[in-house]
Amino acid sequence: MRRRRCWWRNSRRSRLVGGQLGNVAFVIWRESVEALLVIGILNAWLSRQQVDAARGKLFLWAGVGAGLLISVVFGLALVLFGESLPDDAQRGYQTAAVLIAAALIVQMVFWMRRHGRTLKREIETSLQSAADRSNWWGVFVLALIAVAREGSETVVFLYGTLAAARTGTIIAPLAVAAVGLLLAIGTYYLLQLGSRVMSWKVFFGITEILLLFLAASLLVTGVDNLIDLGLLPTLSGRLWDSSAILPDHGPIGGLIGALTGYRARPDLMQVLVYVAYWSVIYWALFWPRPQAKTA
Repeated sequence: MRRRRCWWRNSRRSRLVGGQLGNVAFVIWRESVEALLVIGILNAWLSRQQVDAARGKLFLWAGVGAGLLISVVFGLALVLFGESLPDDAQRGYQTAAVLIAAALIVQMVFWMRRHGRTLKREIETSLQSAADRSNWWGVFVLALIAVAREGSETVVFLYGTLAAARTGTIIAPLAVAAVGLLLAIGTYYLLQLGSRVMSWKVFFGITEILLLFLAASLLVTGVDNLIDLGLLPTLSGRLWDSSAILPDHGPIGGLIGALTGYRARPDLMQVLVYVAYWSVIYWALFWPRPQAKTA
């Protein structure tokens, strides 16, 4: 069953733009803090070395620059390829970008949960190995991978989010991205002050929750697009209408919708996908894992 497009859907999408731009600032802020954390670990370790520290830092910042360049080239390739497609194919391409962005955000959260406690030790072990061999290219590669990974994830998220928002201009997203980067630099400085202001544990705990809600929002947007394209059924009419309480095409409801995936008039497919998403997340976070047997 193909859903007919209505005036309120177009209105709601236009109101989502502000919320999606807020998402852009948030993710760039969080991803940039992660990248700064890795760069800070590398730089601090090099500063403690007695031999060739200056040479090591040269390779460090060269790796940072190369990682940024890779991210920019990747972003341009995404945009240019999308623009080269005909309208129908472009809509499918943008929908795929939205869904991939949601998956990457979830992957990002679980990767940091798995590696966060040992990240510093793993990085310093790799650095020591490179220093023992007098191979500063290892520092270059570590910095390049860290920046390129965070940058590429951010690029995919930006493309997916802007495709969902359909801003029609690049100026506002770039300005918001700059704000997110500046906030990241300030946040990193505060985190370096230690628990007197905010601990890394609190920072990652709060932002993980917000990121999971953002992923849910992108997932619902992707499902909306798949329904519009006729690739998914709605499975029902509107299950309820909470527009009188919190319309998702209003300023507040639109913002909440962009941040969490809230829909005032959901159909069964949207509800099932949303419930399934949070069920999987809950299982992955809290379901007890079998303990490995010891000999």
